[in-house]
Amino acid sequence: MSEVRMPQLGETVMEGTIVQWFKQVGDEVAEDEPLFEVSTDKVDSEVPSPMSGVLTEIVAAEGDTVEVGAVIAVLSEDGAGVGAAPAPAPTPVEAPPPEPEPAPVPPAAPEPQPSAPAAADPAPASSGSSIVLSPVVRRLMAENGLDPSQISGTGKGGRITRSDVETYIAQNRTASPRPAPPPAPAAPPPAPSRAAGRDTIVPLSNIRRITGEHMVRSKQVSPHVLTAVEVDFEGVEQVRRANREEFKAEHGFSLTYLPFIARAVCDAIHEYPHINASVGDNELVVHNYVNLAVAVDLDFQGLLAPVVVDADRKRLTAIAEEVADLSRRARAKKLNADEISGGTFTITNPGQWGTMMQFPIINQPQVAILSTDGIRRRPVVVTAADGSEAIAIHSVGVLALAWDHRAFDGAYVAAFLDHVRSIIETRDWHVEMP
Repeated sequence: MSEVRMPQLGETVMEGTIVQWFKQVGDEVAEDEPLFEVSTDKVDSEVPSPMSGVLTEIVAAEGDTVEVGAVIAVLSEDGAGVGAAPAPAPTPVEAPPPEPEPAPVPPAAPEPQPSAPAAADPAPASSGSSIVLSPVVRRLMAENGLDPSQISGTGKGGRITRSDVETYIAQNRTASPRPAPPPAPAAPPPAPSRAAGRDTIVPLSNIRRITGEHMVRSKQVSPHVLTAVEVDFEGVEQVRRANREEFKAEHGFSLTYLPFIARAVCDAIHEYPHINASVGDNELVVHNYVNLAVAVDLDFQGLLAPVVVDADRKRLTAIAEEVADLSRRARAKKLNADEISGGTFTITNPGQWGTMMQFPIINQPQVAILSTDGIRRRPVVVTAADGSEAIAIHSVGVLALAWDHRAFDGAYVAAFLDHVRSIIETRDWHVEMP
């Protein structure tokens, strides 16, 4: 028998939700064949089987949220034990309620008694140390000042789930006395009522909900600032135009502006290393390598940022190939944990939809994230070698950097972006092409 456990899909991931089992009890499974799909706050991923054999038991059902390292299934080489019932989950032992005191013998003639206050609801059983709470549930309780004994668990073995906590908070939000908030300038307009047959209700997916939580925490932790520069991409455009057909025929994908920008960013980081850092405990951890995370849109259902490891050691074509491969496998849910963790700097690329300027949210614990916005043909002033000026039509776009004011000040960021711009505008990009 071999136990299948919830994998660690990311450095900070503590739990995952089983989305789908691809095999049923009794099915044969080949080693590395997709066994189940899991959703975490980092990635939705298909997880391969660790061995060949027969799936003899499924411990965690679809929809269950399971901590990293917990057993979720059992495989057997010969199929022995197929259909064996899973061992029941341990249920916390609660102290039995106290025996009621014997009622007093009533007197022969009833005497009027003063009315007693209504008996309070019996207090819920103490949570004790035996209640197992996931990291998400513990954090949610701590943020709202809740005790586990206040909430009835609906999960396996009476376990308190995230939904249990959120339901409790919603039900008690109006009932709980709260200190009066400071006067607000104006109340927001009420949400429109749901019109039967005219509104479509779309529940938030796991990745949408968790993305929102991460973005809120990032805004709370980092004092975000945005600095942007306009860049003339005409030199890059000429190289793209000259190599477009040959490059696509050889590599199978188009040569975009992204690898040129990534190459320039990696070179500029060598001159401004604090841009490529993480915030620790009252310290700035400066990374002497560039693990470049590139945000990938998952068909408008969420974002994932797979990592080009040691991007500062790779030339333009190698970066382009790796970004294309990671993007393709991200959308196909074929990435592994190592490919979505360890990033030191992030680029997000909404420019393919012609954006003017985006203010991205920092990918914690990094200190900066670069948005590459739309590049368009515009009239610009061109200065010749003799100092004369003329109007020309060039490809121009904006690079916008969101950064953490704890790590450095605006002058450092402005100098970094100016250096990136200079590399893009002045480098002979023809030498980067094969």
